[in-house]
Amino acid sequence: MEQTFAGKTALVTGAGSGIGKAVALALAAQGANVVVADLNGGAAQKKVDAITAAGGKAIAFIGDVAKPEDVKASVALAVKTYGSLQLAFNNAGVAGPQGLIEDIAIDDYLRLIDINLHSVFYGMKYEIPAMLAAGGGAIVNMSSILGLVGTAGAVPYVTAKHGVAGMTKTTAIGYAAKGIRINSIHPGYIDTPLLSTVNEETMKDVIALHPMGRLGTAEEVAEVVLFLLSDKAAFITGAQYVVDGGYTAQ
Repeated sequence: MEQTFAGKTALVTGAGSGIGKAVALALAAQGANVVVADLNGGAAQKKVDAITAAGGKAIAFIGDVAKPEDVKASVALAVKTYGSLQLAFNNAGVAGPQGLIEDIAIDDYLRLIDINLHSVFYGMKYEIPAMLAAGGGAIVNMSSILGLVGTAGAVPYVTAKHGVAGMTKTTAIGYAAKGIRINSIHPGYIDTPLLSTVNEETMKDVIALHPMGRLGTAEEVAEVVLFLLSDKAAFITGAQYVVDGGYTAQ
C-alpha cells in the first residue's frame, strides 16, 4: 500500500470504533504514527494491537474529549512519543438526547455540547500549536449532514454539528496562510455502533432517507477523511465534504 503518511503523526479521537477506528487503521496502513484516543481504553488498545500486529506504529490514549486537560494530554503524548504532530481527526461524539426542546434535560444538553462541540475547540486549540511547531498540518473535524440541515427531535445534536461546521470554517481562514488546512466532514447515516440500538422498522425508515437506498460504511467515510488529510488536498481548506448517499441533495 502507498505510504502516503510516512513520517507523519496523527491523532484520532473516538478511534475505538466506527469511523474513528476505520480512519486510524487506514492512516497506520499508509505509514502514519497514530495516537488512538478513546474513552474506552480496552477498545483503543485493541486497535493499537491490530495496527502493530500489521507492522504499523500506534499508541493508545485513554481520555474524555469533553475535558480540555485530557485533550491537551493526548497532543502532548503524540509529540512526546513520535516527536511531532501533523494530522488530526477530531471525531469523537455521541447521539445524545432526543425530543422537543422543552423535554430535554439541561444536563443532557450540556453533556452533548461538551462532547460534540467543545471537544473540537479543545482539539484545535492544542493541536494547532503542535502543528505549527512541526511546520504545518491538516485537521478534519467530524460534523454531520445535521451540521448542514435540521431534523425534528435532535436539537442538541444539530446545534453541536452546525457549531462544528462554523468553527471549522472560521479557524481554517485564520490559519490558511500558516500551513494548516482545516475541513469538516458531513456523513449521512453510517453503519456504525452508534446505530446499534435502532430497531428494524426505524432502520428501514433511516435507510429510505438516502437516495442510494443504503447506509454508508465507515470505510467509505475514512477514504474522504484520508484524502483531506493528504497532500492531494493541498488547496482545500474551510470546506464541507458531504458523504451521504444523496441525503442533502434532496
